[in-house]
Amino acid sequence: MVNTNIINYPPKEILEPPSKISKPNFELIILWMLNNNEYCSGSNFLEIKNLETDTVFSKSTLYNYLKNLIEDGYINKSAYNKYQITSNGRDRFYELSQAKNKKRKLNYPPEAILRRRNYNHWILWMLFNNNFCKWADFLNDPLKINQSSLSKNMNLVMEQEFVRKEDKEYRITRLGKLEYSNMLRLYDLDRQSILEEEGKRIKEITKITINFFKKYKIKDDDIKFRFLNNMLKLPYEKVESSLDSEEDFHKILLFLSINHPDQSPFYISSENFSKNYNLSHVKLNFIILRNVEEDIFPIKFFKLEQNKNEIYYFQENEKLERMLNAIVEDHITKFSYLNNLYEATPYEISPLTMERTVGAIVEEICDNIFDNGLRESLRKFLPEYINYLAYKIEKEKKLVDTYDKLEGLIWQPIQAYNFDYNSEKNEIYEAIDEIDKAIKLDPKNIDLYFSKSKILYENGEYKQVLDFLDKMVLEFPQEEKNIKVKIAYVLKEMKNAKAGLDIINELLEKYPEDNDLLNYKAFWLQFLNRKEESIEIIQKLIARVPDNATYHDTYGEILMFFKEYEKAIEEFLKTIKIGRDNWYVYQTNIKLGICYKELENYQQAVEYLQKGKELTDKALSDLDERAKWITIANLFLAEIEQLKADF
Repeated sequence: MVNTNIINYPPKEILEPPSKISKPNFELIILWMLNNNEYCSGSNFLEIKNLETDTVFSKSTLYNYLKNLIEDGYINKSAYNKYQITSNGRDRFYELSQAKNKKRKLNYPPEAILRRRNYNHWILWMLFNNNFCKWADFLNDPLKINQSSLSKNMNLVMEQEFVRKEDKEYRITRLGKLEYSNMLRLYDLDRQSILEEEGKRIKEITKITINFFKKYKIKDDDIKFRFLNNMLKLPYEKVESSLDSEEDFHKILLFLSINHPDQSPFYISSENFSKNYNLSHVKLNFIILRNVEEDIFPIKFFKLEQNKNEIYYFQENEKLERMLNAIVEDHITKFSYLNNLYEATPYEISPLTMERTVGAIVEEICDNIFDNGLRESLRKFLPEYINYLAYKIEKEKKLVDTYDKLEGLIWQPIQAYNFDYNSEKNEIYEAIDEIDKAIKLDPKNIDLYFSKSKILYENGEYKQVLDFLDKMVLEFPQEEKNIKVKIAYVLKEMKNAKAGLDIINELLEKYPEDNDLLNYKAFWLQFLNRKEESIEIIQKLIARVPDNATYHDTYGEILMFFKEYEKAIEEFLKTIKIGRDNWYVYQTNIKLGICYKELENYQQAVEYLQKGKELTDKALSDLDERAKWITIANLFLAEIEQLKADF
């Protein structure tokens, strides 16, 4: 490496564009600089000149490329304005260097994928298996996608943030790589082909994590394996707006990887983990609560609680859960068969009860797949897990052939079994039955319909509530707008915000002057991480209706989401000034407190968090909603106290 005070700049052949009408290869130039220097700052790149007169980079071009290279794992930012190349980046640099003077040779999808003519999948395959593609690559042989279809499908994958475009070149994002991995399972590819494709992602992620393992001295192979598995399945983009850096996300994945039942009795509390790994305790708890327990990720997590401060996490379909699933199914099958047998046999009573069945399952799984110290935790967890399997069978199984019908019959009585913990769920279904009876008596009372949809929505019955809302549109066409907005919210909860935005746009075409619909659209664009469009719409709306507190509150939330805390504070203060009597003002105060905390103004933060809690007690909103906001306020108040104590 060269002396840090002396910067090596690229030779003419690196700076020259491929042709007179094209641009320089900015990616190659940046990687050349970092490969030939110990590190570079932003100003070092801006000093690069071609032919000694023209500056190669504009500031916006430079920082867009730096951001994308960091995202791809080719470079990292080791300190403020200090960039270094990674081992993965060196591989990429040598690859670009060798390809500079050669004609591009593209890889194309196999016949199994081409046969279905799913152009989204063709695009993802091409971009995953080639460094980049140009528009013409999709139009030419052997793909020959027509212009209209290509435009439609390319826009779709870009809106979903699976693909990005830079200098007329299309590249796959990390979120796109995860989608590509899921896509492969839809095709009749041989197992070896799938493993080879997955191997490419594993190799890429492994290079990123080597330094992380070294830095935090992670030596346990089981923890490393779970960490890599989490990296493959849980996209950073889902939580990026809530965290300061991707390394913080890696720390949270490490927390989940350590606190797994296989590690029992070893456990590290969230408080101790936060101290040991220099991570915000509030953000750790918030991500675990919001994004693991509320299923924002595509993988379901199960919780095994020893006590309030000791919780283990494991995933659906991992080895441990599959083994547990098999054992539980075996015992439930035995329970169902024997009870049916004894029902048909006069004067005999089945020796099996559900309590005994749970006990038998605990005996079999303890010491075999779970540590014996988790015995009582498992006894409490199993009723919930059994009901989860029963409802999963009810919702997801297509009872087509004989075996599926048989499996449905086995689980059917379990769905109605009244575990003590599940009494609340039974009460919910009883409430729905009562509403259904009331609707039959008063079929034009729309409030009854909204009550039923609300209960279904709050209990996660999204498929049912969508079907019900669709029927409501036909039954109450005059309420189309309100009903369809609710459909959009359900789709958002089902991780399909794009479909929700389509509904909002359709409504705006029909009701172009509706301000509330514009407010919803600004929110939906924020959900989709489309910052500029979201802010532009809410600013125009506020210019049109400057004295509406709700719109200022929306603007504040959008700014807060994108970490523009000072501007968010301005909007939240306007919200309180204009609409101090609005029902949601307690939430605005808590959001203000969070913004001040992020700006390290702890006195103001505590003041607004406490005020928000006080106003919560007086609010007329839903009890569960108020409880959620009090929990959030308490988390941030606790962190501020800890920060003061540490200081």
